[in-house]
Amino acid sequence: MKLPVLPILLLLPLAHLAAEVPYFPPPDSAGGWREARTEKEIRDLAGMDLVKLEPAFEITQRSTPNGGLLVLRHGHLCFERYFGRASRMANPDMASTGKAFCSIACGIMLEEYKAKIPQGLDTKVFNQTWLPEALPLNDPRKAEITLGHLLCMTAGCWGEGQTPSGYVKGQKPQPLKPVPGQNIRDLDNSSLGIPLWCDPGAGYSYSSPSPHIASIVLRHVTGMELKEYINERLAKPQGWGEWDYCLHRGEFLMPHANGAGSTALHATDVLRFGYCLAHGGKWGDQQLVPVDYIRRCQSWSPYNPHTPFSLQWEHNADGHVAGAPRDAFWKSGAGGFCLYVVPSLDLVIYKLGGKDGQYDPSLTLIPQPPQNHERDNWQAIPSTAFHEGTLGGQALWRVLEMTCAAVRVD
Repeated sequence: MKLPVLPILLLLPLAHLAAEVPYFPPPDSAGGWREARTEKEIRDLAGMDLVKLEPAFEITQRSTPNGGLLVLRHGHLCFERYFGRASRMANPDMASTGKAFCSIACGIMLEEYKAKIPQGLDTKVFNQTWLPEALPLNDPRKAEITLGHLLCMTAGCWGEGQTPSGYVKGQKPQPLKPVPGQNIRDLDNSSLGIPLWCDPGAGYSYSSPSPHIASIVLRHVTGMELKEYINERLAKPQGWGEWDYCLHRGEFLMPHANGAGSTALHATDVLRFGYCLAHGGKWGDQQLVPVDYIRRCQSWSPYNPHTPFSLQWEHNADGHVAGAPRDAFWKSGAGGFCLYVVPSLDLVIYKLGGKDGQYDPSLTLIPQPPQNHERDNWQAIPSTAFHEGTLGGQALWRVLEMTCAAVRVD
C-alpha cells in the first residue's frame, strides 16, 4: 500500500451540497423512511439495480449467523432484509461500530466548545485539565498524546486481540505481544492505564482504550455523559427510537458508556446517523455535525500517516477498496456489523451482523421483538468470516463494492 509523503486533507464532495430539495425523514413512529419497494421503484426512485443488490445480501448471509442489509439511496430505503435474530426494531450490540458515534460526538463537541478547547484535535489531554484521573502518568510519553492521536488510534496504546499488530507508514505489520485491555468493571482506569508500544504518533495499532479515553475528555469538556451528549445532539434531532449503550452486564451496571462501542440502535436509525453524515452533517435546517470534521473522517489525517483510518473511520482516499469511490468511509464492529457512507453516490449502507449473544436483550433492558432462532450456533464460512481490527475482511469490502456496483449509471 503506497502512502502519501504528507497527509493531505481532501475536500471531498458531500451529497447535500448538490441536492436541490433536501429530504429528511420523520421518526419511524411517524412513518419513517420513504421506501422504494418494487424493482421499478428501486430503479426509478433510488437509481439502483435490485438484481445487483441480491449478491451483496448473499455475502452478508454467508458471513454472520445473524444480520441483515439495508441500502438507502437518494433518501429512499430501497433494500431491507434480515436473517437470524436481527430485525428492524432489534437493538443489538453493534460492538466497535459504536466507535464512529463517539468520534462524531467529539467532532460536535470541538465545534460547540471551541472556546473552551481551542486547540481542538491538537489538544494534549493527559493532564490535570482534561484527564485528572490519569495522574500520575504511568508513562511520561503519555503527556504528548493529543485528542487527534486518540481518535486515529495513533496514541501509541497497545493493540488488542490475540495477535495485535502495529503499523508504521504502511510497512509490514509489526506483531505485538497481547496485553490486558479494557475491563468493563473498571473501564476508565483500565483504559487510562493501557501501556504504550510506541511514542504518540509514531505508529498505528487498533486499540479500544483510545476512543474511550476520548469519551472521558468529552465528559470533562461538556459536563455530560457520552450517551447523554449523543442523545441530545444526534438522537433527538434525528428522531431515533429507543436506543442505548449495552451497559447491563449481569448484575453489574456500567457507570459510563464505552467510547469504544456497544451502541444499540434500531437499524433504520443507524441509517439516519449515516445519512446525516452523507449530507454534510445536516438534518433538516440544523447543522448537527461540522462539515469539516466529516471531511477529516474521509481522508488521510496528520495524526495517522500509517494506515487509511481517520477519526475512528476507515476511509478509501487511497483507493484500497477498488470498487468503491474514494470518498467512501465506514466503521465496522465485531460480529460483522458495518456502517458505510458514500457521499458522492448519496448512498448509505448498513450491514448488520452479530453472534447470538449480541442480541441478548439483557444488555440494554429494551423490550425486543420476537427473535428467529433458526440460525443459533451457526458458523460462518471461513473465507468470508469477518475479523474486527483488521483493514481487510473479505465480506466487509465485498458488500461495499457490490452495493456500489448496483448504482445505475444511465
